[in-house]
Amino acid sequence: MTAIGWFQIILYCAIVVALVKPLGWYMTRVFNGEATFLSPVLRPVERGFYWISGVDERREQHWLTYTVAMLLFHVGGFLIIYGVMRLQAMLPFNPADQAAVAPDLSFNTAVSFLTNTNWQNYGGESTVSYLVQMLGLTHQNFLSAATGIVLAVALIRGFARASVRTIGNFWVDITRCTLYILLPICIVYSLFLVSQGMPQTLGPYVDATTLEGAKQTIAVGPVASQVAIKMLGTNGGGFFNANAAHPFENPTALSNFVQMLSIFVIGAALTNVFGRMVGNQRQGWAILAVMGVLFIAGVSICYWSEANGTTALHALGLSGGNMEGKEVRFGIVASSLFAVITTAASCGAVNAMHDSFTALGGMIPLINMQLGEIIVGGVGAGLYGMLLFVVLAIFVAGLMVGRTPEYVGKKIEAREVKMAMLAILVLPLMYLGWTAVAVVLPSAVASMANAGPHGFTEVLYAFTSATGNNGSAFAGLTGNTFFYNLTLASAMFVGRFFMIVPAMAIAGSLAQKKSVPPSAGTFPTTGGLFVGLVVGVILIIGGLTFFPALALGPIVEHLAMNANTLF
Repeated sequence: MTAIGWFQIILYCAIVVALVKPLGWYMTRVFNGEATFLSPVLRPVERGFYWISGVDERREQHWLTYTVAMLLFHVGGFLIIYGVMRLQAMLPFNPADQAAVAPDLSFNTAVSFLTNTNWQNYGGESTVSYLVQMLGLTHQNFLSAATGIVLAVALIRGFARASVRTIGNFWVDITRCTLYILLPICIVYSLFLVSQGMPQTLGPYVDATTLEGAKQTIAVGPVASQVAIKMLGTNGGGFFNANAAHPFENPTALSNFVQMLSIFVIGAALTNVFGRMVGNQRQGWAILAVMGVLFIAGVSICYWSEANGTTALHALGLSGGNMEGKEVRFGIVASSLFAVITTAASCGAVNAMHDSFTALGGMIPLINMQLGEIIVGGVGAGLYGMLLFVVLAIFVAGLMVGRTPEYVGKKIEAREVKMAMLAILVLPLMYLGWTAVAVVLPSAVASMANAGPHGFTEVLYAFTSATGNNGSAFAGLTGNTFFYNLTLASAMFVGRFFMIVPAMAIAGSLAQKKSVPPSAGTFPTTGGLFVGLVVGVILIIGGLTFFPALALGPIVEHLAMNANTLF
């Protein structure tokens, strides 16, 4: 651990916090239908979309109608991705003549990208064409990210409104999010990435001759346009198999730093949107503080573990930390920081191989995902996941003082608590349940590259990543099998939609309630006590679900790798 390393971490956090307020202000105006500096250009386009699709932007929807519209929208996304993958060999923009993708892999990939997971049981440059990358994957990167954002805004409206039955219009929200937020940023972002050396071309793969005289085919393509939304929308699916460790997806230290910023910026700013919409920005800062405490703790442990290495590495004369699986151009600190960011934010992009991290260094990404992807989280998904834990924390506070709990003027009652618990408990059901099946089924065990605790962690990490809609992997597991394609798809589907539906039910319930003015007995929700309470509730509930699994994986592995020092 070095001073330069800590300076990078502190600088990163400072820039993210500095961007929260201006971006939060802008997004609030967008979702409130107010004019922005882009309105003169984009407002006619927005109206044109409503006219073509027959949407009345002034007509809002009940929470159930809003949710059904979202689900039907995703059916269309699934059909597009699945269709272009299965018909790939007959479609244009296929310079490498890629064959049709197998049905089970197409199914897994379609579910993966529409749920904002972007788990990839394939290598992009060797499996899919430019058309699939653009029409199927990049297209859905925009829409799945926009969906997460608008669902968070719908839940915020539930807290902010009183005595109404509507929470907005899904079609209007997703149009505005894509037009005014994601597209403008990604256009500028893509140009920056091209300036750093990232390809953006429809030309064929390049044939080259190496210094040794061997022939090599270098994959290129429309990379920058996909990477921009992959990071900004916390999607994470790589154009290349090596993802953000590939020099064409992450050419320089500057591109690496900007990509890390883009992963967090929208999710962090949504806390400010929450504060603005409920009429008290301090509420948003309190939620961001909860996220920040958990994030800094994770970064500190991961960086410390990777910087110190293990006894086994030291015995081989490899001092100076664990560089296995890391790019030299990024080093330990940027690799550790990236790993914590990408799993705290449900992005899943990787610039180092998590499978090669130390046991405790690899445990932090696993914990981040098993907490429910709430430490900033996926764009939107992190906020509505965090608000579910806030509901539970407020309920606990109410039990301690013996009165009906309140939060931002709304009474938290049995319905809200039940929905929050349903959403949270379905996650360990998926990743622990499928892991239990996978480690006893011979065909699934055959996919593990390592035996013992590390092999167990590979499987647990896969199902945790899928359920948490993250998409990163412990790369030692061979996932492109019929069993893993189907089970991982089911985990991704449940992890996304079985959390969304209860969250929207809470939004509808809260919107119908009257706003209650604060009283002398109201629990304050903007100070350190509230932040500590929410952090405690998150760790207690998360610990009860994930600690038994962790004890059999990374912790046991850590003890084994450091046995000489510990015993």
